Order: sequence, then structure tokens, then C-alpha cells
Amino acid sequence: MSDRLEGRAEIDAELQGSVARGLGAVRDRVEQAARAAGRDPASVALLAVSKLQPAAKLRAAYSLGQRDFGENYAQELVAKAAELADLPDLRFHMIGHLQRNKVASLVGLVSAVHSVDSVRLAAELGKRAKDRPVPLARRLAPNGELMVFIEVNVAGEAQKSGCSPAELADVIAAVRAEPALRLAGLMAIPAGGGEASVSRAQFEMLRELQEEHGGPGLLPGSSIGMSRDLEVAIECGSTWVRVGTDVFGARG
Repeated sequence: MSDRLEGRAEIDAELQGSVARGLGAVRDRVEQAARAAGRDPASVALLAVSKLQPAAKLRAAYSLGQRDFGENYAQELVAKAAELADLPDLRFHMIGHLQRNKVASLVGLVSAVHSVDSVRLAAELGKRAKDRPVPLARRLAPNGELMVFIEVNVAGEAQKSGCSPAELADVIAAVRAEPALRLAGLMAIPAGGGEASVSRAQFEMLRELQEEHGGPGLLPGSSIGMSRDLEVAIECGSTWVRVGTDVFGARG
């Protein structure tokens, strides 16, 4: 029996059913929102946010066809990557604030980083990724480059990470200067706790920044939208929605 089938056999039936219901409901929301916005549902990818969730839930989601998982903490991501190493095409995305001293532990394990917010972080990722391309089965970029989104603090909140709009051009240039990185687009976490009207205004700000800095040709994607505002995000052009609790249930 293959490793993948063995992994599936280990999944608790009740847990499997819970994840199947959550994942199915979120996938339906994404598809309906895309169609309502006049978009191809295939143009919107679901990133299952798995921070503080047990590896067994990721294994269950994987058995249901989910391949992309978002983690916020480097140490937790590394531990889960080791525990789930038998799932060859599982792709981890780093979506939380990333310190430069954690980069070495993640490069080679992650397929994408959604939280690049400085010139120095871009340079460190590029330096490390040069010698550790993304393995073939986990690639999102064709030549093994590490896909990166630049996080922009569109609301100007002091407590949140992200570069300011004024810094964006420099961070874009820093990412483009690194051959081992692939610039995927922009990311934002809006203020307002998912309130649709607040999120919409900030997602529109991000879209304006995309147009100001080269448009879809240079910044093809956007990592926006969570449980409460994914429909609005898809209307505003999201290519990756990040949903956790609605897929996996309560954390911890």
C-alpha cells in the first residue's frame, strides 16, 4: 500500500467527516462568489489556514484534495512538515510575520511566502532560496522559485506587519532583483475584523496599488479574503483566499 493510502487509513472517521463538511462548505462559497463576480472559479485558490491545528486535520484535508496550507509560525510549520513528510505534494505557505532569522529553517519547505514586507527580508529569502529551490512536487512557480506576495499595511495600523504604500516600490524592486524568488502579487489583512464594507474599501486600495505598480503583468495575484469577507475579496480580484476555522473548526 502506498504511503498516501496508508496516511488516509490513519484518519479518524469523525475528524474526516468534520473536515469534509467544513472544506466542502468553503469550496462552495468560493465557487459561488467567483461565479457571482463573473469569474472562473478556477482562478481563485483556497489556502486552508492550519495554524494551531493538529497535523491530523491537515492529513484529512489532504485526503479530500486540499494541497495548500497556510501557517503563521515558523516553528510550527517546520514540525508539521516533518510529521506530514509522507504527503509529497502538500504545499505549505508562510502567511504570518516572518523574521529574517527564521528564513533558513523555512526555505526548501515552503512553496510560498505571503508576508514579505521589507527589502531586507526579500534579500534574505532570495539568498537562501538560491541554494534550496522548491522541490518539484511542491512547486507553484515553474522553475522552483519561491513564490512571494508583498504584504501591504493598507490601513496603516501600527500593530500590523506589512510595508507602507510608500515603501512598496522598493520592496517590489528587491524581490525582482532575486532570481530565486517569483513575485506573485500583493497581500493585505484589512482592519475591521472582516466587516464587508471596511474590507471592500481596503481591497480596492490594494487593487489601486497593483495598478500603480505595473498591473497584473507585474503583480498577477492577490492574497486577500478570509472567512468573513471572502466574497468581497473575490469581487475585488482575489486569487488566494485564506480560510481557517471555517475549514477546520476551532483551534487548539
